[in-house]
Amino acid sequence: MKDWKPANYNSVSPYLICRDAEGVIAFLTAAFKAELLRRFDRPDGSLMHAELRIDDSIVMLGGGARTELSEGVHIHVYVRDVEAVYERALKAGGTSVQEPVRKRADDDRRAGVSDGSGNIWWIATQ
Repeated sequence: MKDWKPANYNSVSPYLICRDAEGVIAFLTAAFKAELLRRFDRPDGSLMHAELRIDDSIVMLGGGARTELSEGVHIHVYVRDVEAVYERALKAGGTSVQEPVRKRADDDRRAGVSDGSGNIWWIATQ
């Protein structure tokens, strides 16, 4: 079976939505010696998504509020079967934010579910 998450990634990562993503990247790099692993920019050159490693953990971040989904807490979870976990999350009372889909040039198939408190869980399989 193909790996379901990138090598050396943890299963659960915080996902920060940042007004000043470049500043947060600079801060994490200077303060924690974070290593930038992946970066995806929007057509206008602004940051859409980045992933940084701090020691044994991954921090993901998105640049700038673009929709109502930019508010609140976001958590990214790698799972073996995104479709099965997405369906279980809906049956558990979650609200769909995004059906499983591959949107970017990365290898992830991703879905989004909001829990009863408004936290958004991004579920992905590589």
